[in-house]
Amino acid sequence: MSGNGNLNAEDPESITVPLISGNNRCAFNNSSQDWRSRGSVHVFQYIFMKWFSCFLVGIIVGLIGFFNNLAVENIAGVKFVITSNMMLQQRYWLAFAVFFSYNLALTLFASTITALVAPAAAGSGIPEVKAYLNGVDAPGIFSLRTLIVKIVGSISAVSSSSNWKGRAHDRRDLITCGSAAGIAVSFRSPVGGLLFALEEMASWWRGALLWRAFFTTAVIAIVLRALIDFCLSGKCGLFGTGGLIMFDVYSSNMSYHLEDVPPVLVLAFVGGILGSIYNFILTKVLRIYNLINEKGIIYKVLLACSISIFTSFLLFGLPWLASCRPCPSDASEACPTLEGRYGVVVPAGLFVPVIVTGATYGRFVGMLVGSHTNLHHGLYAVLGAASLLGGTMRMTVSLCVIILELTNNLLLLPLIMLVLLVSKTTADTFNSNIYDLIMKAKGFPYLEAHAEPYMRQLTVSDVVTGPLQLFNGIEKVGNIVHVLRSTGHNGFPFSSEDFAKRGSGNGDKIEDIELTEEEMEMYIDLHPFTNASPYTVVETMSLAKALILFRQVGLRHLLVIPTMSSRSPVVGILTRHDFIPEHIFSLHPMLVSSRWKRLRFRLPPSSK
Repeated sequence: MSGNGNLNAEDPESITVPLISGNNRCAFNNSSQDWRSRGSVHVFQYIFMKWFSCFLVGIIVGLIGFFNNLAVENIAGVKFVITSNMMLQQRYWLAFAVFFSYNLALTLFASTITALVAPAAAGSGIPEVKAYLNGVDAPGIFSLRTLIVKIVGSISAVSSSSNWKGRAHDRRDLITCGSAAGIAVSFRSPVGGLLFALEEMASWWRGALLWRAFFTTAVIAIVLRALIDFCLSGKCGLFGTGGLIMFDVYSSNMSYHLEDVPPVLVLAFVGGILGSIYNFILTKVLRIYNLINEKGIIYKVLLACSISIFTSFLLFGLPWLASCRPCPSDASEACPTLEGRYGVVVPAGLFVPVIVTGATYGRFVGMLVGSHTNLHHGLYAVLGAASLLGGTMRMTVSLCVIILELTNNLLLLPLIMLVLLVSKTTADTFNSNIYDLIMKAKGFPYLEAHAEPYMRQLTVSDVVTGPLQLFNGIEKVGNIVHVLRSTGHNGFPFSSEDFAKRGSGNGDKIEDIELTEEEMEMYIDLHPFTNASPYTVVETMSLAKALILFRQVGLRHLLVIPTMSSRSPVVGILTRHDFIPEHIFSLHPMLVSSRWKRLRFRLPPSSK
């Protein structure tokens, strides 16, 4: 929570309130609004509501994940049953027509409602949530409309291939618990979901948040187990033991020796390279998609339908390029049938496509190694999925636990740890993880946890820009309206809910407010709405130290005060845009060469 005013103790009426620049409308709480200053009953209610909210998140996300899976299994299952029956009757062209039309209709429906109703629901959503938890307000991502479109659209896409009114950090904590819940329900991995939120999503983490996130994922584990047990009686249609969203993998006996490690190392090294190539290609493809999507809704829908058509041809046509093999009579497991299908026709998001692609790569490596290893081809598929995940997403601990919870086999732990470490280290030498690249492509000003070396050479006064707009404690309404209409700023130093929908980034525009000439000549007292104890830094402070304070405390704005009291009480305001490299290099071009030297010799950020 950032501050936004400067109080002159000698003259109470000379309070100066800077108009905060940036892309986010902020809500500030005065010290009198702190829940700790209230009675014990209010404190109990506040704590109870936080835990009860986490409980509701667990219940709701668990139900959404289960019914998503149930809908996908039945909608996609009907398609596979009809198509397979026609194939068995050798009616191949009719089978392709049904398969093609089914996929196209579902994709058309999903893309249309997304483009028309909630464009923010497009994509996986993880980069937007990660950016929000870093302090960037992604408009529309948490609206009810986006949620409904996300649920309905994801069901269609995969088959074809009450606002929180708490404090700002309470909303952020609840969204962190929600991100952990999403992974937990997708892969039936409660601990992996918790670690995913800790390692990848949250920019600020506390012990209390750890407990609440763990409680949320535990609720999800219980809800899923109860619902799946209910469906085992056959009351859920085509819902099977395996799933398109919730996997059900059972452990098998395995053993490996020291001579099996070298091919695994090669697999991990190549997987890291492939992961970095995947990220590079994806960023280029996203640029092409953006050029098409910018032309309008029709082009967005046509793009999605074109991908569906291309995918349908591949899925239906590629099996004809290889002859079928009979099921081995000595196989320890039953061969796949319609009852044991795994069908992701148009993968949505990033996790599942990378898992499937990595598993294919790993099995191919296992086939190349052949009899020269003791490891089963299925194990190579798991390790291949881990290597590509590590190479694209660059996570280690959370991915390791997610894979272990998926496979139910702790014996895989050493190999998975080795593969993730090697693949991540290899890929880090080429580019960033996939979520950071997508956030950069979307223009989100994400702040990294570390400060770049060149920031130590600058002070905060080197990056703040002006002119700074100041208001007196009692200001004329006409002056305020003039400033708001003549500037592009939209962050206001108010704590009252009357001025904006808290945390949503949406509020009334100054152009929509009608004021009479008499009202324009009136004066308004800004004291009740300002924070008299903001976070401040001296203009001579290192920019690197200011970044650490800005990110770790979770600020959106940071006041810069002068070293001499005779000057203006506020020199400027630091926003997250002031820490972005592009902004700094535009002000100080000579730093580009020094940064290039560091990248050229691949020095880590802490090496200087």
